[in-house]
Amino acid sequence: MSKENDGGPAFPSIFTQPGVRAEDGMSLRDWFAGMALQGTLGALGENDYLKAAFVARAAYAYADAMLKARQEKCA
Repeated sequence: MSKENDGGPAFPSIFTQPGVRAEDGMSLRDWFAGMALQGTLGALGENDYLKAAFVARAAYAYADAMLKARQEKCA
């Protein structure tokens, strides 16, 4: 996903410091992926084993789906 489609900053701030832009830091896409990852890892049992790369790709796939739904204004 390109920078233009990352949802923008997750936590924009009106309080900026010299040299710090509101765009710096975590994107909304990264935030969504982190939330998806948290839910996935929280749902795993102690005997579940998933490769980290697979889980990370899945988290970003959920994030991309959430951004797409957000653009479509789904309820």
